[in-house]
Amino acid sequence: MCGNPDIVVQEALDQAIRYILTVGCDVPSSEKAASLAELHSQVYACVGVHPHDASSVDDKTISSLAGLANSPKTIAIGETGLDFYRNRSPVNDQVTSFIRHIELARETGLPLVVHTREAARETLEILEKRADGLIIIMHCFSLYDYVEECARRRYYMSVAGNVTFKNASELREAVTRIPPDLLLTETDSPYLSPVPFRGKQNHPGNVRFVLNELAVLRGESTDQLSAGILTNFQTAFGL
Repeated sequence: MCGNPDIVVQEALDQAIRYILTVGCDVPSSEKAASLAELHSQVYACVGVHPHDASSVDDKTISSLAGLANSPKTIAIGETGLDFYRNRSPVNDQVTSFIRHIELARETGLPLVVHTREAARETLEILEKRADGLIIIMHCFSLYDYVEECARRRYYMSVAGNVTFKNASELREAVTRIPPDLLLTETDSPYLSPVPFRGKQNHPGNVRFVLNELAVLRGESTDQLSAGILTNFQTAFGL
């Protein structure tokens, strides 16, 4: 979570946001996420190691994440997955880390938050083989050609601030095909600030701009869409 947590949370509450999921990208940030969740009733934690740092994942890492997952305010494992765009960790290390996170999600009974970039087919293949029966949230959704496949598997698809970018034509079309009961929204703070704040530091309160854009693209009322997404979030994360 970027900025002063007390201010960030209050700003989100001022925008009628009910829940904030703060996501770890390594063990230290996962520990911070869990701590913030304990301090703020509206904040929940997701613990994991981003594929960029997959090479750092070992038995100690998984043990640390398992310990954090015991907190009642930890409601998901991740974000994990594959990133073949940056390739900051070797592919084999990314795959191994991804599988270990899947196993941890199964052991803890928690949903799995998945990052995938330039690795759609590989990500879906691993999930098909390893993650049957798990609740899957496709974070910062970008699988434009696989909306129907994700829907068939009952994966949640979470849309971020880039849906407000006019040049994101594939994403803007794809979100119209996401089934209403599988749609989620997010900010990916501090990244992907939506229009009109593109290029600036993002924060959870900006999710309203994502919601408003989705309502326009899908031809729905903001109130109707908001109510459905709230229900989806509560269902996905068992709240």
